[in-house]
Amino acid sequence: MSAYILRRLWQMIPTLLGVIILVFLIFNWVGGDPAYILSGKISRPEQIQAIRQQLGIDQPIYVQLWIFIKQVLSFNFGNSWSTGESVGHIVISRLGPSLTLLIPLIILQTIIAVSLALVIGLFHGRWIDRALMMFCTFAMSISILVYIIVFQYFLAYKLDWFPVQGWSDHAWINLISYALLPIIIMLAVSVAPTVRLYRSFILDEIHQDYVRTARAKGVSETRVLFVHVLRNAAIPIVTDIMSNLPALLIGAFLIERFFGIPGIGREVILSVERSDFPVIKAVTVYIAALTMIFNLLADIIYKALDPRLELK
Repeated sequence: MSAYILRRLWQMIPTLLGVIILVFLIFNWVGGDPAYILSGKISRPEQIQAIRQQLGIDQPIYVQLWIFIKQVLSFNFGNSWSTGESVGHIVISRLGPSLTLLIPLIILQTIIAVSLALVIGLFHGRWIDRALMMFCTFAMSISILVYIIVFQYFLAYKLDWFPVQGWSDHAWINLISYALLPIIIMLAVSVAPTVRLYRSFILDEIHQDYVRTARAKGVSETRVLFVHVLRNAAIPIVTDIMSNLPALLIGAFLIERFFGIPGIGREVILSVERSDFPVIKAVTVYIAALTMIFNLLADIIYKALDPRLELK
């Protein structure tokens, strides 16, 4: 196991280097000259030249690439062009609000989706299965904007059950007050497609030979489903969860924007609007690194779920 982990960590290096080069080329060739962005609409040539020297973009391309690699390795992307705040501090301070939303969301979404998928597997082909699939199809056809507007109007404005916007410095207050409605909305959006996906995982396992053998031995249907089927279906479920975790940090930008939550997604949108390249580059590289790390964790969890698997 340790040899496999070390080998995977070693393999991450060229992958991350490729991401760094790609991000560098995109922002240097497509993003335009940052000196003009920083100098504003009214600028002088000497002012633009001074900004280029300060940023190091007057250096040869390989020198600029090395500067960017050192920024990644040192976790120091400089300061935000729009606010002057340290990019590292921006990422760390925005990570807390995003995790306050995403950790409960992932836990609740997984529990609800797996439970409903098992119910569908238990009653496959019956009216419960068809009714749940029809409901999931209907829920998936509604835009997230509709969910946000309807839930905000009825649950926040009309019934006054939740605050419409806001965020505090206390994690517990945020969790039980400001984050509840956004979590409910994201659950309403994400549970339906997740149930359909997990249903396919469960039904694939139900038709395997080992299930027929267990039934022939007289094992109860509940034990077959919750012990044998769920354990084998857990591997693709873990794959889905771990592969979606990094994307969720950015994917919640609409929720964070509508509810005024100072998270990573909202910060990325603001950075794009302001052409704040240091923040965008930092988040892009961090998300790529997290994706590789979560893929490695998924492989380790596979081994814990099924010791018969050989990690190569």
